[in-house]
Amino acid sequence: MSRTTATIPDDLTDLMEGAVKAGIFENKSDAIRHVLREYFEENQNARIAAAVSLYETEDITLGTAARLAAVNRFEMRDILREEGVELRLGPEDVAAVRDEIEAARDLE
Repeated sequence: MSRTTATIPDDLTDLMEGAVKAGIFENKSDAIRHVLREYFEENQNARIAAAVSLYETEDITLGTAARLAAVNRFEMRDILREEGVELRLGPEDVAAVRDEIEAARDLE
């Protein structure tokens, strides 16, 4: 799991800390994960846009893009074509192969 630093307004920080104290969340990280997860579950277009952007900049493979977008590989391929993104066929290195295998396992 990666670590990210964020600047959050004081009122939201207070609410987050209060929610942790009230037992709503285990800790601040749990609160942030929950909010992000919920946002992307409720905003499928944003989820797809993020996956398309990461694929377009060659940060992720087609399989990972499909997993992040919560669609199958064929739907992701069609989405990328609709967005005018050139498809990269086949993994470029061993790390990409492992990434594809993990993405395929997650789809089962």
